[in-house]
Amino acid sequence: MRTTAKSVSLAMAASVVALAAAQAQDKSLTIVSWGGAYTESQDKAYHQPFAEQTGTKILQEDKSAQALAGIRSQVEAGNVTWDVVDMLQADAKRACDEGLIMEIPADEWLAPGPNGEPASEDFIEGTLGDCFVPQILYATMFAYDTEAFPDGGPQTIADIWDTEKFPGTRALQNIPQKNLEWALIADGVSPDEVYDVLATQEGQDRAFEKLGEIRDNVIWWSEGAQPPQMLADGEATIATAYNGRIFNAQVNEDQPFEIMWDGQMFEVDGWVVPVDTGNEELIKEYLKFATDTQRLADQAKYISYAPARKSSVPLIGKHAELGIDMMPHMPTADGNFDNAVQFNTDFWADYGDSLEERFNAWLAQ
Repeated sequence: MRTTAKSVSLAMAASVVALAAAQAQDKSLTIVSWGGAYTESQDKAYHQPFAEQTGTKILQEDKSAQALAGIRSQVEAGNVTWDVVDMLQADAKRACDEGLIMEIPADEWLAPGPNGEPASEDFIEGTLGDCFVPQILYATMFAYDTEAFPDGGPQTIADIWDTEKFPGTRALQNIPQKNLEWALIADGVSPDEVYDVLATQEGQDRAFEKLGEIRDNVIWWSEGAQPPQMLADGEATIATAYNGRIFNAQVNEDQPFEIMWDGQMFEVDGWVVPVDTGNEELIKEYLKFATDTQRLADQAKYISYAPARKSSVPLIGKHAELGIDMMPHMPTADGNFDNAVQFNTDFWADYGDSLEERFNAWLAQ
């Protein structure tokens, strides 16, 4: 049987089509995050739109709680299966120092701002890292049950320590981080000087002494879901909590809770890329899309965490499903951010071991 030029051409064309289809099918990203409402907000704001626009299959794993250990073990084994990982800023700094994640040149990899400003100038100051692309700011702050304080609840950090005017149990996280900072602020230290004071032996003694003043009024929590439940059950009248958890209790569970924004401790969460993924070009395309001005503003339609891009803030609108205005619920909103304290990851990298040891001994007394 003779093979004609036409049949060869048709066969080659069919092969090209089949190869293209196979490549499209293999185009995938494994993205690691925290799960729950947070991952859902990411999925709606940019995973799904990116998949529709590029044909990329997004594979999701809810393993960010073990992100640092997971990346370390994959890199050491020479078998990196994660492409993009959602990680806290402090862990990202450590992973970067250990050479576990890639350096990300922001102005090369990320979309510029809407007015053409470089990406490095469009993220909130102090959030962008050498190996870290910020997504959101979230806050740990105090919340209270309004029914326990019919004449008005606490408005300042100092009020938390006033157990006569604001009686009841306080629920605090069982770690020294944030509690020692708040203790110093309650003792009169300016928020912008709190880490300078806490770096001294005298300041540490002062913080533990001040924390001891309310110790008999404290119960301790370890998981983020506990504080809203403690407030709802009446175990505590005031609690430290993540702002997203209180927002959910307020709007989805109709709980009579109020956030006290004074002295909020805000932190940054964002993306890192493990070394040796072998998928760099697609990762760059994804990060450019997922962290642009519109996509980060879109995420705020689903969760009360503030976008890390300055240009995204004016675009924050209403909740996509509830129809409520989201801006007042953002940690960075006017009034909410006036007396905010950025959680100092460098300080806790240097002093964390000794202060955690002291705190645990203090708890055991």
